[in-house]
Amino acid sequence: MKPDSITLISFGSFEKKLLPEIVDDIARVTGVPVLYKEGFIDVGEYFCPERKQYDGNRLLHEIESNFATGTGKTIALFNVDLFIPILTFIYGQAFLNGRCGIVSGYRLRNEKYGLTADDKVFTERLIKEIIHELGHTFGLKHCLNPVCVMRSSTYVEDIDQKSSAFCGTCREIGSF
Repeated sequence: MKPDSITLISFGSFEKKLLPEIVDDIARVTGVPVLYKEGFIDVGEYFCPERKQYDGNRLLHEIESNFATGTGKTIALFNVDLFIPILTFIYGQAFLNGRCGIVSGYRLRNEKYGLTADDKVFTERLIKEIIHELGHTFGLKHCLNPVCVMRSSTYVEDIDQKSSAFCGTCREIGSF
């Protein structure tokens, strides 16, 4: 069942100048109206000193408990380095068939890799990761199609190589 809306909630500093493109692309790909708002939680509570990263599992549960409401989907946007216990880092995660997900821009910027800053590349990566996590909330698992947005991304180059769209099979399964 298609949700009535998708809400993006920014937690922390996020470039507002990029929002119109992000909102428009997500609405175009999913066919669902996209809303944007700002939220606040003390992300310091989710910091793991041993890893010097933020616990993605705990943040996802926080978003589910306190920010995902109604029949829509919610994606929380962060700018911190996220991890889950079995992975060194994550770009985002979501509950399969759930109401919410999280995405971080922390590892999506060229500067993280010693390259020249590029807002266009950052925005494209962020859009793909948001749509990818939304796909999980629509019940989609990782796809083997190399250009499908649902393909798993281990490296930022993997994100660059895929499109921001669902392949035909994923579009059919996700009931868009």
